[in-house]
Amino acid sequence: MSTQTQSTEQYDQQQASNSRKKGFTRLGLAIILAAIGYCVYWYFVSSHYISTENAYVNASSAIVTPAVSGIVTQADIYDTQQVKKGDVLVRLDDTDARIAVQQAEADLALAKIRVQSYMANDEGFTALVNARIADENRVAAELASATASFERAKIDLTRRENLVESGSVSGQEVTDARSVFAQAQANLNAAKAAAAQAKANRLSTIGQKKANKAKILHTGVDDNPEVLAAEAALEQAKVNLARTVIHAPISGVIAKSDIEVGRRIQAGANLMTIVPLDKIYVNANFKEVELTDVKVGQPVTLTADLYGDDIVYHGVVAGISPGTGSAFSIIPAQNATGNWIKVVQRLPVRVELAPSELESHPLQVGLSMKATIDTDADIDTQKIAQYRQQSQQPSRKG
Repeated sequence: MSTQTQSTEQYDQQQASNSRKKGFTRLGLAIILAAIGYCVYWYFVSSHYISTENAYVNASSAIVTPAVSGIVTQADIYDTQQVKKGDVLVRLDDTDARIAVQQAEADLALAKIRVQSYMANDEGFTALVNARIADENRVAAELASATASFERAKIDLTRRENLVESGSVSGQEVTDARSVFAQAQANLNAAKAAAAQAKANRLSTIGQKKANKAKILHTGVDDNPEVLAAEAALEQAKVNLARTVIHAPISGVIAKSDIEVGRRIQAGANLMTIVPLDKIYVNANFKEVELTDVKVGQPVTLTADLYGDDIVYHGVVAGISPGTGSAFSIIPAQNATGNWIKVVQRLPVRVELAPSELESHPLQVGLSMKATIDTDADIDTQKIAQYRQQSQQPSRKG
């Protein structure tokens, strides 16, 4: 009886050992098959995808700056406020600007009057030149008469001086002749001076006529340089007046607003930032060793920590940065030192997102994302332009 029991126990142990061997064998085969399956899956599928959690939402924000200085009179805005392109953000005191416009309008009117006077003066100068020529001719005739009188007085004086010794003429006649000669000589000198003055007046009037003509040469009132300069000054004054009202340059959400009524702001000061949430893109920072097969136009799937893995965004590679973040830092890394440790660098990859998905599940700048690029998919660069064009269209919610 004990022998039979012992045999039964040995048989059971043998069966258990065989069962364990079969279990280990099956487990080993399962592990081997799983490893082979994983290798096959990695080679044919998984190796064509690269992923990173070092990805963040970004946007091409617009910084609002005033073009003119002034005191804030109205600023009904606040951070997180949504605005549309063209909405009034800030109003500045426009008193000085309005006065400048009125002054420019007056200057324009005066410029037109001046040009009209130039044109009227041109005709007047023509008549004045003719009058100066007539004066010069008259004075020339007077000069000829004075010259003749001088010559006659000179001859008469000489004749009497020659006869005075013979007693043919009296001393009184000689004295009278000398007086006449002196008067004739003075008249001649005066006539010469008048002739010189008449010529100078004619030349001066001709110069004035030319100077006046140059101001209106080949131009009318409306296209005269003085009028055009005044019109430009008026246009600039109107532009400065319009710039006292600051409008939103793009549609988006206001951030970093620093505006208070009564505050004086200078031209070029940063007033606020407008973030266009409908033009969001993602900067995904991949390791340099992962970018071998990355091309512009490859599809990208993304998830946001804000919504979890249930919400999947679709995008496309729009570009690869020409340098790493450290290369463009203010103080770049000095790798040419003795204490050098190699660090795998990362390159930002810009990913454009489908606007329709952003409309359904909006994202904010700076949120964390997980991006996965399919490097084996077909390249579609047209999607980049398509997404950008769709993002420029008005939102259906608006």
